[in-house]
Amino acid sequence: MRKTPKHYTLEFKQKAVELSYAKGNVQQVCEDLDIFPSVLYRWRNELKEYVKNSFPGRGKPKMTDEEKEIARLQKALKEAEMERDNLKKGHQHLLQERQEKYQFIKQHLMRFSVEMMCKVLKVSKSAYYHWLDSSPSKLWLENQKISEFIRSIFKESSQTYGSPRITMELEALGYKISKPRVARIMKANYLFAIQKRKFKATTNSNHNYPIAPNLLNQNFKVGRPNQVWVSDITYIRTKQGWIYLTVIIDLFNRKVVGWALSEDLTTNNTIIKAWQMATKNIVLTQPLIFHSDRGIQYASYTFTNLLESYNGLVKQSMSRKGNCWDNAVAESFFKSLKVEWVYRHDYSLKSQAELSIFGWIETWYNKKRRHSFLGNKTIKEFELDMYNTKLAA
Repeated sequence: MRKTPKHYTLEFKQKAVELSYAKGNVQQVCEDLDIFPSVLYRWRNELKEYVKNSFPGRGKPKMTDEEKEIARLQKALKEAEMERDNLKKGHQHLLQERQEKYQFIKQHLMRFSVEMMCKVLKVSKSAYYHWLDSSPSKLWLENQKISEFIRSIFKESSQTYGSPRITMELEALGYKISKPRVARIMKANYLFAIQKRKFKATTNSNHNYPIAPNLLNQNFKVGRPNQVWVSDITYIRTKQGWIYLTVIIDLFNRKVVGWALSEDLTTNNTIIKAWQMATKNIVLTQPLIFHSDRGIQYASYTFTNLLESYNGLVKQSMSRKGNCWDNAVAESFFKSLKVEWVYRHDYSLKSQAELSIFGWIETWYNKKRRHSFLGNKTIKEFELDMYNTKLAA
């Protein structure tokens, strides 16, 4: 599939540069963002002044003395937790096969003595050393190899993938394994996907602007890209205060085509910025329905006049009052973002939250995450299948 030249917003370039310094791996960031290294290096050069102010010295963010002290304490706490978790993990292995216990001992020789681990796991040292000299069974070796892949996939998904998505990921890597077997291996390794919890969205619809009709009417299946876009705004807390995330999602492939992070809820800094990103790389030639809730940002004349400038090509649609199901796809996206990512971080700075969310959307959700609506395919795999189907037709 031929790549078409893409244009990026200044905010995207800045966050990409930040991410490259934060991760310290230009090649990996380029792969995650699907851009060439030469492009990222050019952005670094173009944004020298921005980089100088944000990432002095060795490319690490500026930190106050208080932040440095917090970082040192967090590091010490993390090391203490690792010590605790390793011993806890050892106790969990009491419930597993004897070979699993021996393997645990072998993997932790650099941290604990054989004598102590044998005592905790209630196995004899002589039996362990005998196991070292003997050959493990073929099935056990195979399960160990699969377990390594599963642990890696589970970790990359930020512990959010269950057996269905991990089974699909293994299949993409060339391993044909049944979902029940994957589930058994995950259970044996104490890998349990994070469970979603209730999520409440907030909308300010207390205004006197005109309300658009509900054209979508909960019809979330569409036949082509740029046929229906849905949008919503959510709040993300940091110790410095709130930041606001606005997203625009294409219902065809569930891709976030436009988004904006802001420190206020003005129309220009929320939906206008997100719309500019969404339309930067496309020319609308077919009708598009733009659906949202009745929030003041979407109903404002600033935004409605922008949509009207497309001469009837863009039709605005709004949810019924108090009916969250009318915008269920956007609500579901925010639930995934918060449960899988945001709730697991304690953001001290707004800049930390902004970079973290940028990375989750652009390097994970839009690129690698498997979506149940797409048959547990990634957006890229889904688009490639659609492209091949179109060629074969």
